Amino acid sequence: MIKACVIGWPIAHSRSPLIHGYWLKTYGIEGSYTRIPVEPQNLRAFVEGLRANGFAGCNVTMPHKEEVFRLVKVADEQTRRLGSLNTVYVENGTLYGTSTDGLGFLANLKSTVPALNLRNRKVVLLGAGGSAAAIAGNLLAEGVAELCIVNRSLPRAQAIADRFGSGIRPVGWDRRSVELAEASLLINTTSLGMAGQAQLDISLAALPSGAVVADIVYTPLVTDFLMAAQAAGYPVVTGLGMLLHQAVPGFEKWFGRRPVVTRELYELTARDIDPTYRP
Repeated sequence: MIKACVIGWPIAHSRSPLIHGYWLKTYGIEGSYTRIPVEPQNLRAFVEGLRANGFAGCNVTMPHKEEVFRLVKVADEQTRRLGSLNTVYVENGTLYGTSTDGLGFLANLKSTVPALNLRNRKVVLLGAGGSAAAIAGNLLAEGVAELCIVNRSLPRAQAIADRFGSGIRPVGWDRRSVELAEASLLINTTSLGMAGQAQLDISLAALPSGAVVADIVYTPLVTDFLMAAQAAGYPVVTGLGMLLHQAVPGFEKWFGRRPVVTRELYELTARDIDPTYRP
């Protein structure tokens, strides 16, 4: 039986077992995917013992993403620039690591708004954390002409620009509404709007009609920010799809089958997050 898991500290909140368990059942694969709490002082021993303990790999969540990056062979240049990862897999006896967050965001974006073309367009990205960096790298690979990263701390935004080179313009938080002019895509990667957090305060007045508005927050399933954008007539992309799509590459590496993100899986996960959810 093929085994995989998700590690973190704490880990009880992870919905990865629900997602991967759905795919294992759907495709009739004899395998398991579990949550394993790993304290920071035990992380190296756990990772180095993955193969010996029969695991094909694992997902990595907070606070281990940067430390595991240093413990495995980094699989690609995008992940190398990030300095953190969320997926580990065994290939030819070697432990490899990669980040799938940026890929997950793009896959969700293209699935929701398939007609959107980002080549030579302007994108405004709110926030400069790990998810923002992962998304930034993949957006530049898509041919975005200008990626404006708006953050309260300019040095953090500049750090992403330093990693990925030209095409990124760091901007202070006070210009978040002004910078929307001529943008084709607006993305919130901050925790603003998440359950228990303050709301995202931004004016969409300068955002061109037809621009797409996305949020990576998925608790709640639709943030107030997205509801306001939708009410103003903008196409919106919710955060739950990114969570589902970022899981695809890992499942394929571990279990040998590329899974499909279905409406059934979306609704199953949505109900787990919000039992009152109705399609």
